[in-house]
Amino acid sequence: QHNNSLLLSLSPFSHTPVFPKKMIHFLLLISRQGKVRLSKFYTHHATSQRPHTTKTITNLILSRPSSSSSKLCNILEYEGDKKLVFRRYASLYFIMCIDASDNELLAMELIQHFVEILDSYFDNVCELDLIFNFHKAYYLLDEVFLNGELVESSKKAVLRVCYAQDTLSETSGSAVSGVP
Repeated sequence: QHNNSLLLSLSPFSHTPVFPKKMIHFLLLISRQGKVRLSKFYTHHATSQRPHTTKTITNLILSRPSSSSSKLCNILEYEGDKKLVFRRYASLYFIMCIDASDNELLAMELIQHFVEILDSYFDNVCELDLIFNFHKAYYLLDEVFLNGELVESSKKAVLRVCYAQDTLSETSGSAVSGVP
């Protein structure tokens, strides 16, 4: 049987639920200086282990040559059963951890999709936009990815929802302060 509302199914050999594998384990945005600008974990990582995981990945990515003449691949094996897919835009590295069996090119496209949404929303996004508006960056991320999977492929739809949220925030903020 397949139950769409819970996104799980019963194994034909037992009555235990079988949960689908997540495409994305986590997403990190890291500056060239190694500062984490955004992080979102979609699979279980103990809270105490997240800084260690982030530091390990940061060191792994930043230790690679980054010159334009470098012919190194942007896909790395990680922990045997996972892959790190990353791309550098200006001063930020967008890093996505996926299963080893998942499509790396699709992960690169998902990174590109998220970057284009950030770029449209912040009008040519830069690292300072993510520092000073981190709550909006997380909101955009949650509109695009949910539970480790892509939920909205339309940039216009994501931006429309986020602009509506901004309008609502501004409206409620002015109502609270008494400013018309």
